Amino acid sequence: MPRFSVIVPCFKVQGFLRECLDSLLSQSYADFEVIAVDDRSPDGCGAILDEYAARDERVRVLHLPENVGLGRARNAGLPHAGGDYLFFLDSDDTLTPGALRAMADRLAGSADPDVLVFDYARTYWWGGTRRNALAHILAEAEAGSGAGNGNGNGGGTDGTFTAAERPEILDLLMVVWNKVYRRDFVESNGFAFPPGYYEDTPWTFPVMLSAERIAVLDRICLNYRQRRQGNILSTTSRKHFDIHDQYERVFAFVDSRPELAGWRPYLHRKMGEHCLDILAKPDRLPPSDKKEFFRRTAEMFRSRRPDGEPVPAELRVLEHGYAAYRARRQAERARRELARRRTLVRRAAGARAQRAVDGVRARRPIDPQLVVYSAFSHRGVLGDPGAVYRKALEIAPQLRGVWVVRDEETAAGLPEGVEHVLLDSPAYRRVTARAGFFVNNVNWPGALAKRPGSVHIHTHQGTPLKYMAADLLNRPGARYGVDVPQMLRRADRWDHSLVANRHSELVWERAYPCHFASARTGSPRNDVLVGADPGAGAAVRARLGIPAGHTVVLYAPTRREYVRGGHVDRIDLARFAAGLGEGHTLVVRLHPSLATGHARGMGLADLHRRGVLVDATDEPHVEDVMLASDVLVTDYSALMFDYANLDRPIVVHADDWEAYTASRGTYFDITAEAPGHVSRSFGELARLLASGSWRDEDSTRLRAAFRARFCAYDDGHAAERVVRRLLLGEEFPDVAAAKVPAPGAAHEELAST
Repeated sequence: MPRFSVIVPCFKVQGFLRECLDSLLSQSYADFEVIAVDDRSPDGCGAILDEYAARDERVRVLHLPENVGLGRARNAGLPHAGGDYLFFLDSDDTLTPGALRAMADRLAGSADPDVLVFDYARTYWWGGTRRNALAHILAEAEAGSGAGNGNGNGGGTDGTFTAAERPEILDLLMVVWNKVYRRDFVESNGFAFPPGYYEDTPWTFPVMLSAERIAVLDRICLNYRQRRQGNILSTTSRKHFDIHDQYERVFAFVDSRPELAGWRPYLHRKMGEHCLDILAKPDRLPPSDKKEFFRRTAEMFRSRRPDGEPVPAELRVLEHGYAAYRARRQAERARRELARRRTLVRRAAGARAQRAVDGVRARRPIDPQLVVYSAFSHRGVLGDPGAVYRKALEIAPQLRGVWVVRDEETAAGLPEGVEHVLLDSPAYRRVTARAGFFVNNVNWPGALAKRPGSVHIHTHQGTPLKYMAADLLNRPGARYGVDVPQMLRRADRWDHSLVANRHSELVWERAYPCHFASARTGSPRNDVLVGADPGAGAAVRARLGIPAGHTVVLYAPTRREYVRGGHVDRIDLARFAAGLGEGHTLVVRLHPSLATGHARGMGLADLHRRGVLVDATDEPHVEDVMLASDVLVTDYSALMFDYANLDRPIVVHADDWEAYTASRGTYFDITAEAPGHVSRSFGELARLLASGSWRDEDSTRLRAAFRARFCAYDDGHAAERVVRRLLLGEEFPDVAAAKVPAPGAAHEELAST
């Protein structure tokens, strides 16, 4: 008997069906069966299903003699299901890699609950991806239920709970496809889908209210396709009146179960909200039918109102007529427009007043002892600016260092004693008007005017492999959303551009054709890496929970420009971690631009909670993470240039190099001039790590050449060099001549785009 029975109803989805089936049949977890139901589809769905069934014995096809609709098509597949769990997968959606394995592990860990609820992401026809906005409910439920009743919210010792113990679980999208269901539980309760639109409503509410053991999985397991056209619920039709019948079925179910009577007020409110939401959407109901829909909703709302139950303010409109409803809607639109116009007026007036104040401040003398710092768009004391700041405190205490931070939350996380101002606050405008020095690794906001006599020091964020700034002008995909001319206008304020090697010097002078001087200082943040003791990362390992003596593999992927959102699942992380074997720990650090996106929900957060790997994406100092590792596995991240200072092995995983360089553009071929071995597939990467060849003589030789070229100015004194030379105006020795490559070592390809 398989673990999962996946029921896939199909109707007019031939353009999406193959992608759906491929995402299912390529899962690393193979203990499942597919029951594909051809709902008399008039296109090629039936033939596609037969083709897949002929080549994979896990697929069985049921061809219905007539079209019965989505709910009844699911019902048709139920008698053929033999798995422990039922999963209803819509044929235009897709599973994420590793989804079934994650589900199976969670089911086993929670002793086979009645229902498992998992997370999803919306994927849009234009390429965008957005995670479920209520994903935090799953994270809180998973964390709060894992230890039994200690949290005071109820829940079993196996991490399960009931809807009564955690009613917020019902705030999630009440659909069938973000859950799997124990088949015995479904059969014993006789659950089935009714005909009509909104068929998920009379399935999910009875199921969730009846389940005695619910578990959750805080992981994106499904991509919910948002189609530009063809979505049934976005079709203008009277079929949307079906919502009333569907809620009547929900109320009838609750009426038949006296123990569920306490849910009537909740369902009454949900019904009102749901119906008003349908009425408010412009593409659902024909305009001529909206008055009738409102009337039927109001009648049902009155008839199903529990005795003595107050009506929420937002639903009181249902106690009045359709004319009152329309008047309220028009008033709301008018209020929004008035508020928008008032905001524009206030902003214009504020801007005029601020210009006057700034003019007064600009006449005050510059303070040569005041240094204003920022890093990574005002995220705290980090990166090269952070290293310069700490060194200035040590050797130049007479300098006053002030950090610009983006919000109060960031300010609360600053080290004790760090002076700071909030971006765009009056204090920010005061210090930036008088500062003698500005140190940043990201361009300052355009509103910041450079006063004569102030000095701007730009540190960058590492050695560039991919095209930057002006070099993006011939890469329309990579520069999407990037205003290159404005970027260059802001770079015109730079006085000094820090570089760690000759390659960076040539790139920055071409990519930013501005009037700055290149400062061959090295990268200040890399000072801690140069000549680091092998035990330097022991404290970080202990803090991350890495067992003593483990070999630590750091995986640091970068973002991709050829996919909207930047995230691509290149590696099955669970499989990668397992393949490393005993005595190894996999540490993953995502690119900062992916840290708050759906990439964390694609399995990384779940694997971290289960101890399969360590998610170090939120570690504030990437230098600490590098020190804690023994080998770096990356694709095209600039982190490799910094990591080379440690003289530890580096593996470049370049399975999509051609696509990456075609979309973003690169200054040289990292696969031909790599800092270590190069893998072109997951199989090659796994064999490389398993064999131990990642640290052989070839690896050492390649790394030595790479270090000589890209770590030439990193000698451990970069921060001191910046403070003494650029902030204090003192003499300080150059980098040792032996470390500086001859001019001939520079890249000839930098001479032309």
